[in-house]
Amino acid sequence: MGPLAGIRVLDISQVMAGPYCCMLLGDMGADVIKIEPRDVGDSTRKSMGFRLLGDDSPGFLALNRNKRSIALNLKSDEDREILYALVRTADVLVENGRPGVAKRLKMDYETINAINPRIIYASISGFGQTGPWAQRPGFDLMAQAMSGAISATGHRGGDPVKSSIPIADLGAALFATYAILSAVIGRGKSGKGSFIDASLIEAALGLSVWETTELWGTGTSPKPIGTANRMSAPYQAFRASDGHFVLGAANQKLWLAFLQVTGREDLADDPRFATNTARLEHQTELMAELEGIFKTRTVNEWVDALLDAGVPAGPIYNYEQALATEHIAVRKMVQDIDHPVEGSFKSLGFPVKLSGDQQSVRYPPPLLDQHHDQIVRELVEGGWLNPSATQAVGQ
Repeated sequence: MGPLAGIRVLDISQVMAGPYCCMLLGDMGADVIKIEPRDVGDSTRKSMGFRLLGDDSPGFLALNRNKRSIALNLKSDEDREILYALVRTADVLVENGRPGVAKRLKMDYETINAINPRIIYASISGFGQTGPWAQRPGFDLMAQAMSGAISATGHRGGDPVKSSIPIADLGAALFATYAILSAVIGRGKSGKGSFIDASLIEAALGLSVWETTELWGTGTSPKPIGTANRMSAPYQAFRASDGHFVLGAANQKLWLAFLQVTGREDLADDPRFATNTARLEHQTELMAELEGIFKTRTVNEWVDALLDAGVPAGPIYNYEQALATEHIAVRKMVQDIDHPVEGSFKSLGFPVKLSGDQQSVRYPPPLLDQHHDQIVRELVEGGWLNPSATQAVGQ
């Protein structure tokens, strides 16, 4: 099932960016084999601060559905032969070690490409495979900081604030996924594999399209603007009598409709607010004109009135509220997954939909080494691995 059925992916990655990338491929039907260190496995199995029923963390469970697990010691010649046998059967390999680690383990691109010239090899690292920062350890926090993203996040005049959603990690996963799928299509024309060099810092920069435009257009680095927008005003959060909501009057038509809802049609003739450019230049004064108005009604009253006038608006929910809404239920963004240890646990659904329900949870997040025997048998039966390797699984 799924558009990627028949594509085999070797997931030799840990924590977030690599595992999320491979999970997305698995969700689309790829056969994802998660290759983990013996005994300890993916470090995310143990690194999160709380547990459900079993030993694996909720973070690991969230990133590793639709995968099979085999544990290998890649410093061992015997286990490395199992890896190489898997490489012969694979279409994609994803690793996210620091540059140089793969070469020391004899699983670098040159070695793997010599075994299977059609393989698509994706390396995800903090700062990329080249450049003076290549050998630095890199987490999402460092990438957000050193890309400039933190400098433009938060409120004016406040302390540095990172995005609580790990945009560098998840962005690198998404960009790597896009590159892998592009390379799969390209291989169909050329017959050759590819090497993909993805990094957290370039993902954070790649998502900074408006912020860099402001820098190059004005000569000044963007500053934090809270919930406001760099290109439109008003486009931000406001306080109502019982909480906060957001609205976006992102063009002149919406601005005029917004003024009718608020009863401030007089602002249409104010030169400070006559155009979007003027409103951006006088944003502080605009907010002063509007803040008192919004405190006169509730969130729901304002949102309903704005939507009736065609102005985009919505309440600010926490995750508990958002996940409990009817819309999210209809979109199947919360699902229950059966697990051999956890029983049934909740997981996010598929963030994009394909016609015909082509995505499904075929495997729950695997236990460490759960599929070792199964995978080795497949390799032996397919003629990819010498039968003597079955000694490793007790046969």
